[in-house]
Amino acid sequence: MDFIYRLDGHHVITTPHAAGPWNATMQHGSAPSALVTYLAEQMPTVSPMRIVRVTIDLLRPVPVAPLTFETEILREGRKIQLCGIRLLANGVVVARASVLKIRIEPQPLPAEIADPPLELPGPEQGQPLGRRANNAFMSGLSTCVVRGGLMKSGPGAIWYRLDRAMIEGSVTSQVMRAVVAADFSNGTSAALSFNDWTFLNADLTVSLSRPPVGDWILLDSESWIGPDGAGLAASKLADINGYFGRAVQSLVIEKRQS
Repeated sequence: MDFIYRLDGHHVITTPHAAGPWNATMQHGSAPSALVTYLAEQMPTVSPMRIVRVTIDLLRPVPVAPLTFETEILREGRKIQLCGIRLLANGVVVARASVLKIRIEPQPLPAEIADPPLELPGPEQGQPLGRRANNAFMSGLSTCVVRGGLMKSGPGAIWYRLDRAMIEGSVTSQVMRAVVAADFSNGTSAALSFNDWTFLNADLTVSLSRPPVGDWILLDSESWIGPDGAGLAASKLADINGYFGRAVQSLVIEKRQS
């Protein structure tokens, strides 16, 4: 089964490929983030629209187990649509998302309006990372480091490419690819040792000026740690054409038990 989820009506079958590095029974945050993005994309709009913002609150650990989902339109208009999505495990809400869409209407912009140019090497100039044994979700990713390194201390920049299908029988959209990469912000710019600390994200917000192009997504990331158990990871998102978005995570900081 080389996919993360199989959908059957409002039921979601989760494969072991969804597991993250913190606990084999917990999904990597990228997986449910991509799932709610997919569900929002399936919700019809009154006029052509695209996703410009995805926010997911990870209220509880999302288990590597069957899920159900609920969707609703919180605001329907000619220019925007706001979607609400809930993921449930055994009837308990484990994640809640808000997804904003804006109407597609090309504008006569001034010639000088363009994407900020890419400041870092492309994926072909990066250092590939091998598959990580402690992270099932990452077994379906390719990664190329152009600054710092995954789980290395300090700011970092890494290209991510999703190689495994998220939803069985469905094409992974460009926005889903961006959201999958964005959830690696805390690992791309780890401020603490993974061996001594956990720094799980309690949420993820991804904002897009345009959909990315191509398979590779760059995270140019930095983290800040507060003194009382909270932190922040933020990334600039880019593709081969330049920067197109931002991602922010709120982090829960805890010392590992010896």
